[in-house]
Amino acid sequence: MADKYTAVWVSHSSMGDFLKCPRLYYLHNMYKDPSTGRKMSIVTPHMSLGIAVHEVLEGLGDYPANERMKRDLRATFEEEWLKVTGIRGGFTGIEMEEEFKLRGKEMINNVIKDPKFLVNKRIKLPKEKMNPNYYLSEDDNIILNGQIDWIEYLEDDTLHIVDFKTGKNEEKDGSLQLPIYLLLCNALQKRKVTRASYWYLESDKMVEKELPDLEKARHDVYDVALRVKIARDKNEFSCINGKDGCMNCKPYEKILDWNKKTEDERKNDESVISVGIGGFNQDLFVIK
Repeated sequence: MADKYTAVWVSHSSMGDFLKCPRLYYLHNMYKDPSTGRKMSIVTPHMSLGIAVHEVLEGLGDYPANERMKRDLRATFEEEWLKVTGIRGGFTGIEMEEEFKLRGKEMINNVIKDPKFLVNKRIKLPKEKMNPNYYLSEDDNIILNGQIDWIEYLEDDTLHIVDFKTGKNEEKDGSLQLPIYLLLCNALQKRKVTRASYWYLESDKMVEKELPDLEKARHDVYDVALRVKIARDKNEFSCINGKDGCMNCKPYEKILDWNKKTEDERKNDESVISVGIGGFNQDLFVIK
């Protein structure tokens, strides 16, 4: 029976965790520290770089199209960087941080030189307190949610989905990201999606991707989402490598072990650093 409060919520990131390792999915998306009542998340320099750049670009959507590039994007980037600077952003040294910050500055400069679709009309999917979402399956009580970086409105009254990429590697074929975005757009607004692209900001390369078939997209996403629901119903989240763990879940296991230590033991163990509480009310950690 459909009930948003008891539904299994799935997204590109949570299903990605599950496909990498069910144990990772559990530790990152379900487990809560008994002492804080909060989930946990690991902060990395790549993540902080992505957050700072995304905040600058997605924030442009709050302004009319003809005013966006009048904004001082370099100054905005500096403001956003202050939120991730130092160890809180996963940077364990000044040189490391400067390297990542320079990459971010270059991305912003690329945008200023050629803003592409950012000066065109855009639309936003309906959003309240939660990301845009809809019932992927009411029978199975599964809700699909996600945040699309940018949806360009095209002159023929259709839409162009764009995802900003701050990493060096290109998105792999078979990724669920575009199928999820297509399903969200199709469910939450009336216009047809006719284009989808990745914008690799560091190389300033736009890569247009073939749109997946809508029914195939739903089948592929539902297949993984149902596996997540079954695992949750059975409470079965074994690592793909068994008791030895894998590279995906081991860092979270390390945090669990660290949390069990006394305060003095934690001070002497610099392999895990607690860096506060994140915007989604998660305990944030850096793994050295």
